[in-house]
Amino acid sequence: MKEILLQKASRIKLLITDCDGVLTDGGVYYGENGEAQKRFNIKDGMGVERLRKLAGIDTAIITGEKSPSVVTRAEKLQITELHLFVKDKPQVLKEIIARLALNASEVAYIGDDYNDAEIMKLVGLTASPADALPGIKAQADYVCQAKGGEGCFREFAELIIEAKTDVSIAPAAVRSEVITLSNGRKIGKGEPCYIIAEIGINHNGSLEIAKQLIDEAVAAKADAVKFQKRTPEICVPKDQWEIMRDTPWGRMSYIDYKRKTEFGIAEYAAIDQYCKKVGIDWFVSTWDVPSVDFMEQFNTVIYKLASASLTDFDLIARILQTGRPLMLSSGMSTMKEIDHAIAFVNNFDPAYPLFLAHSTSAYPCKPEELNLKMINTLSEKYSGIPIGYSGHETGLATTVAATAMGATFVERHFTLDRAMWGSDHAASVEPQGLQRLVRDIRDVETAAGDGIKKVYESELAPMKRLRVNISEEYKDKQLAK
Repeated sequence: MKEILLQKASRIKLLITDCDGVLTDGGVYYGENGEAQKRFNIKDGMGVERLRKLAGIDTAIITGEKSPSVVTRAEKLQITELHLFVKDKPQVLKEIIARLALNASEVAYIGDDYNDAEIMKLVGLTASPADALPGIKAQADYVCQAKGGEGCFREFAELIIEAKTDVSIAPAAVRSEVITLSNGRKIGKGEPCYIIAEIGINHNGSLEIAKQLIDEAVAAKADAVKFQKRTPEICVPKDQWEIMRDTPWGRMSYIDYKRKTEFGIAEYAAIDQYCKKVGIDWFVSTWDVPSVDFMEQFNTVIYKLASASLTDFDLIARILQTGRPLMLSSGMSTMKEIDHAIAFVNNFDPAYPLFLAHSTSAYPCKPEELNLKMINTLSEKYSGIPIGYSGHETGLATTVAATAMGATFVERHFTLDRAMWGSDHAASVEPQGLQRLVRDIRDVETAAGDGIKKVYESELAPMKRLRVNISEEYKDKQLAK
């Protein structure tokens, strides 16, 4: 029974509530002017927010009342689909469905009174509080266990979130294991490993250093270089703005330092032209929504989402609107958080071009915390999504091993000199190291072969010298030698 319930819940895109007795405890109070006042449950408010952030589902209110307190509460919870003093609930529902281009199966409704009966027949999933009228409880798909109406909305919201994150993750039927970028390059199973030289902020605010790093990445035969784009005023916490720091440009506030190292339109335009000239892909990790808006001026092949941003659903939503392939990094994350991020993408489009990188967010990372077997775990769990590796270790062998274990792309921080000033240089690979890394990964790919046992021409001479009994099929070949 729960399986059917979760299947229904996995399709929901809008949750509508009658509000009274659902988003409130049903208590009525009267102010000085005689307006009805209600006491709202904080758990339900959290349910509205969690639905929006974790499952991308909005909430609507259709109520027969006209209470100022409901209006105030809706504003606080950012519920814009608000319908008060409604006499014909089914008609309002039909109008909402038509306007938002929804199917009835994509709408859920929570009701508790006889005037909710008709509207509950028209939607895909229904619920009621524990103290709803008997006829309404009998009609509901799910009866909340919370006492009265208190916390009912939150309880039902969590059921939908569970369905969205556990039922609709990575539908293999619609995703290809290979993603083709806008320039024709392919990334995925059976394709050469896509090797990313992560320049990040290792350019230290210098376009000249950035170009030198691009040149070294080309010399090493990497497939792409990657930068990071931030809006300092958004990404730097306000309480850290005025903290003073010693920098190569002298002592300055932290916010000024972050502004100093951030590239703008002139630098990125130059990088775009330079990468096209030398023939290497380039893209960025965007850390905030305005940075995505900024980067849309350029035709980059991918958007990368840093591990720190895996739970930033506003940022993910903005990237999805661009339609460009999205590469998620999973450092500092639980499996549940990864589930939520992938479910959020699936809810936008089950076939959205998505990559997932295993990562551990320690700089530099100790070998015992790399946990490379997670590459296999992620591959098995998220069928159809190319799995890669974003490493922050100091050596090269473990990144090569990640490729041997199935990583379809790898990313390593890259610098001209690990002794340079800056936070990421110590966990970065230098030019000669990047050359060895690319060479070793290509050697491993070549050595992997096709898995079909064969006797190579180079083995025939040793066979003649060393084998006691030579099979008939090889005797003629031996004589020909």
